[in-house]
Amino acid sequence: MHNQFVAAAAITKYIHETYSDIQVGSMITSTMIYPYNSDPRNSLKSVQLMRESYNFSDIQIRGKYPLNLVPKLKNLHIKISKEDLDLISENTADFIAFSYYSSVCTAFDTKGLKVTKANRMEGVYNKYLPTSDWGWQIDPIGLRIILINLYDRYQKPLFIVENGLGAKDSLTTSGKIHDDYRIDYLRQHIKQMLVSIQNDGIELMGYCMWGMTDMVSASTTQISKRYGLIYVDLDDFGDGTYKRYLKDSYFWYQKLLSFKNKIPKDFLDK
Repeated sequence: MHNQFVAAAAITKYIHETYSDIQVGSMITSTMIYPYNSDPRNSLKSVQLMRESYNFSDIQIRGKYPLNLVPKLKNLHIKISKEDLDLISENTADFIAFSYYSSVCTAFDTKGLKVTKANRMEGVYNKYLPTSDWGWQIDPIGLRIILINLYDRYQKPLFIVENGLGAKDSLTTSGKIHDDYRIDYLRQHIKQMLVSIQNDGIELMGYCMWGMTDMVSASTTQISKRYGLIYVDLDDFGDGTYKRYLKDSYFWYQKLLSFKNKIPKDFLDK
């Protein structure tokens, strides 16, 4: 981690000095983590895990190591020079870019509790949320909470650079992919994003869904876990025609992007 921070600070310094109009962001993976119930021990666990998830952005936005990390660094005997710390401190990121797909619950004692997956982590199943084909729980309001938490924490512009649904898509004999579930996922998350901008005072630079074309999913190394708006005729073993097909979600997203100034309310309420 430390070598990454030094390298990121050096690149940020170079960009700021060479291209004065270019901004540099800090990219993090954001998964909303709730306490399993109102037991204070579970609440404490969720706070601790969320705090850990902010380590990278804390350092790249604030320019220094959080006090909770300092003892761990000393125990690892990592060589950290004053020059390294000065470089990190003087060359912080301008905004926070982040990915958001789902949420999990957590508990201080998970014995006997149902486990569910999320991006790069596991958690406790939340009975109030639906689950994707790969066990990730779908939580649009969690995106709004993440936006509030990040903005309150840093008071820096935010940029949602990944948000989408990995699902099993079926190609019909007529070359169609009817993925209403993906349209519904995107609609709900975009709606919560807009509500947060309007009601929570969030400064948001932009939104990018993940992703345009089906590809091998990093979390499971499968192409059958499809995120794209464009279907690629391949299976998990690389067999197929490689032909591309436009999914229903492609046309929905195309329509969304055609609204240049304001998205009609009924478009997101359908």
